Amino acid sequence: MAPKTISVKDYIRTIVDFPHEGIMFRDVTTLFADPRGFRMAVDQMLHPYAGMQIDKVVGLEARGFILGGAIAHQLTKGFVPIRKKGKLPGTTISESYTLEYGEAVVELHDDAIQPGEKVLLVDDLLATGGTAEAGIKLIERLGGEIIGCAFIIDLPELGGRKKLEDMGMEVHVLCDFEGL
Repeated sequence: MAPKTISVKDYIRTIVDFPHEGIMFRDVTTLFADPRGFRMAVDQMLHPYAGMQIDKVVGLEARGFILGGAIAHQLTKGFVPIRKKGKLPGTTISESYTLEYGEAVVELHDDAIQPGEKVLLVDDLLATGGTAEAGIKLIERLGGEIIGCAFIIDLPELGGRKKLEDMGMEVHVLCDFEGL
């Protein structure tokens, strides 16, 4: 009998009823903590973009910073964070987006992306797509060209992938989980 092939999904822990009852929290910290799992995730997130021109890797706060930094290092490219409002020290542009109960704002330094730069947007989880959509709008306002959006996890029932694809984005995910 052949040994079971380990996938990125096998490294992800599910925590029931966090942060609220009825939520199945997909915890990637167990993936990040395992050197083979983390390397596998970074390599698989990069794979579809091998040979393509990428000038900057942009990560969405907060776990997108971990992935984005590792991917940028692997590519020998710059890393750019998209942060929650009030966290960046320089001059910023901002974009608001809708949350389940209200609104949030993300920001990007106004000189972080130059017109025509090719950008890979990364984060750990794609749910409703609101944060990624806001990030895409910020990058495009600065003249960046998004060559792809890469995520570890997709929660298909929440429709984020469709939202981004309807915006003309190429979306790459490593695994999906049913349910919320």
